[in-house]
Amino acid sequence: MSEPGEARRRDGEDRRDGREGRDGRERRDDPGGRDRRGGPSREGTGRVSHGGRARTSDPRSRSAQRPSERRRRADPARTLAYRTLRAVSDGAYANLDLPARLRDARLDSRNAAFATELVYGVTRMRGFYDAILARCAGRDVEAVDAPVLDALRLGAHQLLGMRVPAHAAVDATVGLVRAEIGAGPASFTNAVLRRVSERPAEEWRTLLAPHADPAARTEPVEGAAPTSGLDLGDVAIAHSHPAWIVRALRSALLAHGESTPETLDADLLALLRADNTPPDVTLVARPGLAELDELLDAGARPGTFSPTAAVLDRGGDPGALRAIRDGRAAVQDEGSQLLVHALVAASDALAAGASADIRAAAPTGADADTAADVDPDGPATGEPRRWLDLCAGPGGKAALLAAHAIPRDAALFCNEVSEHRADLVASTLGAAMDAGAEVYIGVGDGRGIGAEEPASFDLVLLDAPCTGLGALRRRPDARWRRTPADVADLTALQEELLGSGLDALRPGGVLGYATCSPHPAETLDVVRHVLAARDDVRLLDAPAFLDGVSRVPVGGDGVHGVDGGRAERGEEDLVASTVQLWPHRHDTDAMFLALLTRTA
Repeated sequence: MSEPGEARRRDGEDRRDGREGRDGRERRDDPGGRDRRGGPSREGTGRVSHGGRARTSDPRSRSAQRPSERRRRADPARTLAYRTLRAVSDGAYANLDLPARLRDARLDSRNAAFATELVYGVTRMRGFYDAILARCAGRDVEAVDAPVLDALRLGAHQLLGMRVPAHAAVDATVGLVRAEIGAGPASFTNAVLRRVSERPAEEWRTLLAPHADPAARTEPVEGAAPTSGLDLGDVAIAHSHPAWIVRALRSALLAHGESTPETLDADLLALLRADNTPPDVTLVARPGLAELDELLDAGARPGTFSPTAAVLDRGGDPGALRAIRDGRAAVQDEGSQLLVHALVAASDALAAGASADIRAAAPTGADADTAADVDPDGPATGEPRRWLDLCAGPGGKAALLAAHAIPRDAALFCNEVSEHRADLVASTLGAAMDAGAEVYIGVGDGRGIGAEEPASFDLVLLDAPCTGLGALRRRPDARWRRTPADVADLTALQEELLGSGLDALRPGGVLGYATCSPHPAETLDVVRHVLAARDDVRLLDAPAFLDGVSRVPVGGDGVHGVDGGRAERGEEDLVASTVQLWPHRHDTDAMFLALLTRTA
């Protein structure tokens, strides 16, 4: 079989410009009005054929497209998806770029859903598709022009990840390339995608990643160190994650006690599959602003854990709900909601003078539904509560904090390092401020707030900048955007921010350190390093407070989030005192939470 770039053209579909003769040679009209065969040019001659009426050629009545191009016109949904992928390749964020394009294009719901699946499906499975495309093209994908590569990925997803007929997927993608890039790459695209279409996805997976499943493990070699039993390189291809992220998630499963050596292979594969499964849309009814029943009456179902969560089935439009449009409710992952509720419950307990490690301080069971309605007294000093969201943008957790602050007469200070993100916070908190929340929004470097306002806040939320490895199912482009070098840069920033947040915390107050990443370096190691450097800070029992505000215990087995790998809660143990949620276990983002208090 010839190379894709040299594939034979069939049925005239892939001719460069529709002007080639049947012998494959291009026919050109010469300036003198005669064609290459020596006869007069047909254009405008008024010749009569078979006794019929004379035909004249008026250029204004002809299509601007050549016949081959008319057969390969790109449709609006695929064109929009392609242009979004190009923007993402150039650095845009899919979750921001795609909605804007959909609004401008005004596609109907079916085409909008099709374009959305194309964008997110391609972005999730890009690593898998690239391995297939490299095999079919006979070259590394880095050697393929970026615009053509994005179009090939678009075609591959239609062939392997959607129910689009093969001929339609190939023809439409070739037409897209012809319209957006040019006729030359269209031939290459046609040849490569026809090779892709020769096998279904599972056959490609078996061919290119034969050791990506525990069933393929080999017998251990006597005397060798025990291994996972998986080829992590094959796992990375089969499940479309960069290899470094696969290794990081594997380490995280062990470090947080989610997996034992015996369950590690199965847990890792379950986690990667969850990352590649589009999540349902989870909503939050912000306490005091919206009732959960309002969302349920609109067709949502209750969340599993958070008392303020409602879930729309996949494909549901949150914008159709009035509470969403008014800002009284919003789209927010259930894990993010739980972290805020647990932080507020811990603050209530400490403000009431409860022991820092008492598990009964937070409401449990049926009382969790009314946790948002608790109206405790202020701090023992009688002063109004002051709360701080150190890295507040884009404002989802801050809005939930603001709703909690209203019945507690707490003032919420929101800090952002970026003016643009501070504007997003102001917009997100509009409904809470209209309802009476006392909110102050400022722009500044969070690393300096502890020195500028020492011991000033009763509650501090640090939702730290992180790699986002825990939110890959919602933001799949993050897996291709991040690099291992980012981890070192971010952990240094996280430690500085945590130190500043603790300096800003009053003795007896509570700080919640949260990330949407389970990476041990961003979670356990950051907390461990800060605790080792200070003697005025100790951990609270975050799993107890989380279970206290949850509809059902998050761990489900008496030991939070563990199948035998984590220490008992009563032990003074870092892992036992922190929370790590998981997509494959809890159907939330992989959120981490540590609760800390100042002792002096």
